[in-house]
Amino acid sequence: MAIEIKETFQVEAPIDQVWRFMTNAENLAACMPGASLTQTIDDRNFVGAVKLKVGAITARYHGNISFVEMDENAGLLKLLAEAKEKGGGTVNCTISTRLIALSEGHTEALCESSTDLTGRIVQVSRGMIEGVSQQIIQEFVGNVKSSLELTEAAGAARGDTTAQAPTATQAADSINVLAVVWNVIRQAVVRFFKRLFGRT
Repeated sequence: MAIEIKETFQVEAPIDQVWRFMTNAENLAACMPGASLTQTIDDRNFVGAVKLKVGAITARYHGNISFVEMDENAGLLKLLAEAKEKGGGTVNCTISTRLIALSEGHTEALCESSTDLTGRIVQVSRGMIEGVSQQIIQEFVGNVKSSLELTEAAGAARGDTTAQAPTATQAADSINVLAVVWNVIRQAVVRFFKRLFGRT
């Protein structure tokens, strides 16, 4: 099952800081709920894990993460992740990001992800998987924004005009799928009743 997601967001930080943050695998792992790095092979290749918690059941995926494209002049970054779990399921994900410098030290990030899933998870409805994936991406984006903007604000408070190396705030140690699924269902119910009563 292939899932495509696009997300655009703005950060109150200059593009050079955002670039350094986004090209640091430890920062990216810290912002993704349930993700962690277990080994650094070189500056572009890493070994990592993702933990998914579904009620009392916890599933762990282990695999490789690689920066397959890094063009700072163009603001282009592409990340490839391949992981497996003991039950035989696999996840292959490509994430492409383009950074655009905006006025007054702001940066826009255009992200596109393509994820191919196999195993037991594909038994869940496509709509539910897409909704869960969107929620996880939004939490990741929120963590990235918070980490960068806190670093920028701290530098401004010190009167420091030099570019700082931002570090990520640690995300949750696992992705609680039940909580995310419930949020997706709740939003779907709200949209249904809005349509039912003719509200936009």
